Amino acid sequence: MPTCPALFIAAPASGQGKTTVTAALARLHARQGRRVQVFKCGPDFLDPMIHAAASGQPCYNLDLGMCGAADGAWRLARAAADNDLILVEGVMGIFDGEPSGADIARRFGIPVLAMIAADAMAQTFGAVALGLARYQPDLPFAGVLANRVAGPGHAALLEKSLPPGMNWYGALPRAAATRLPERHLGLFQAAEIADLDERLERLADVLADALADTRAADLPPPVDFAAAFAPAIPPRLAGRTIAIARDAAYGFIYPANLETLTALGARLFFFSPLAGEDLPACDAVWLPGGYPELHAPALARKRRFWADLKAHVAAGKPLLAECGGMMGLFEALRDKEGQSHAMGGLLSGETRMQARLAALGTQTLDLPEGRISGHTFHYAYAETPLAPALTAVKPDGSPGEAIYRQGRLTASFLHLYFPACPDAVAGLFGA
Repeated sequence: MPTCPALFIAAPASGQGKTTVTAALARLHARQGRRVQVFKCGPDFLDPMIHAAASGQPCYNLDLGMCGAADGAWRLARAAADNDLILVEGVMGIFDGEPSGADIARRFGIPVLAMIAADAMAQTFGAVALGLARYQPDLPFAGVLANRVAGPGHAALLEKSLPPGMNWYGALPRAAATRLPERHLGLFQAAEIADLDERLERLADVLADALADTRAADLPPPVDFAAAFAPAIPPRLAGRTIAIARDAAYGFIYPANLETLTALGARLFFFSPLAGEDLPACDAVWLPGGYPELHAPALARKRRFWADLKAHVAAGKPLLAECGGMMGLFEALRDKEGQSHAMGGLLSGETRMQARLAALGTQTLDLPEGRISGHTFHYAYAETPLAPALTAVKPDGSPGEAIYRQGRLTASFLHLYFPACPDAVAGLFGA
């Protein structure tokens, strides 16, 4: 049974600073020479990029809906065997969603460090902390950390408000300089933050001062994780090269997806359409999601890339395009200012950005190649005469995202989680 110190960083709501604190903890321990594995609850892409930069190794998703309990069990067991510390960042409020972050913490026995933004409260802090600790009696609870605290006096007031026996993990000061920049889908991608390393170092410094002489100054107690092993994956893509777009426009890639492709035997070749790199010689192409709307003028000028992609599909070779990757395949992309930009023209119609969220949540897709789960989160919508070849299904059984297929081209707003069905992935990218 693998054993490793572990903490689940949670909060009563979104926007409390979970990502900042988790990244700071990861950097603080990593620079002390410890090997830190970070997990992110939910199907997020952006927070894991920050955690990977903070810890020095890939951050994996932990989600009972999209990923499944078995996937989480073996990844946690592997992490416990190979690391000195496991950190799990929760999603939204700890009890929000079905399943919730609390469900994950309970299932795997990871103690919860409740982080509460205290910038607009005093003694009520203790009531919120008590509610988080006791709302579900079987929740493993480590203690509480205050964020956005005005000063030492405020911190003392917050600590005094806690019920007897509740562990105090310290207070972080209100400091805008240590916050991470955000846009409409969440944080900036790690590669877009030029001073990210300096920010992480400052965060770690602030956290070290805040945690001095508290229970969080050293490693948390060890957690026993059940023994579990990665499933065997036959190398059905052996000998095949998959070209993967990866840059500021196409950056939403689960590390677990890359692991799955490698386990299937594929050779992975990364290239940047945004930088003007040619489509490499390959057997299949993957255009992940990202921010094509922010780079639409530049992408519109990449006529050679779009022509090569058309020729690739016309030759009967596979192309998987997810969300932002699909948006470039239509004839045009209309940005939120209403400007239209010519795109690849592999699909009829255009995609348009809008101010309100168009879709959010886990969905399941029954492909001829197999059933696979995924997630959708986008502000764009498609105006197209094309009829969907398939439709994904939401957890309640209602219709989800449209799936467009033309030859070996498969496109939708859905981000697929490849480990959910390696056989389906092999079918999508295979000969």
